[in-house]
Amino acid sequence: MAILARDIRLSKAPLVAIVDDDEAVREALSDLLVLDLPCRTFDRAEAFMAEYVPGRFDCLITDVSMPGHSGLDLLQRLRSIGSSMPVIIVTADTNPTTRLRAIGGGAHAYLTKPVSGAALLSHLQSALRWVGPSSNVD
Repeated sequence: MAILARDIRLSKAPLVAIVDDDEAVREALSDLLVLDLPCRTFDRAEAFMAEYVPGRFDCLITDVSMPGHSGLDLLQRLRSIGSSMPVIIVTADTNPTTRLRAIGGGAHAYLTKPVSGAALLSHLQSALRWVGPSSNVD
């Protein structure tokens, strides 16, 4: 299932940020997306926030458990500064409380590893169609 800019009516290809401390996961997610969507990878939440500028990224895919700030901390930080960028959590954490915190905090989706490429792409496509008024949607 390919996500193409024409399928989601964007004036430019969306840029997806991937934040995960596991290099193999970052590479796998990047490889999954790279044919259709440009993406940037970051090894921790702090590295992402150091480069974050409102409107630069169209969607964020992040893990929950990482050294330093967690993916939930990152989600909370983005919401606290007014970002409505869709956030997709991809994690091995199956704790229902963590899932509720993520969804309650504004995550677009909470997917547990191992996640199929088709499921992730489906949620990503949904997130990119959902982006708010500050996005690149026509």
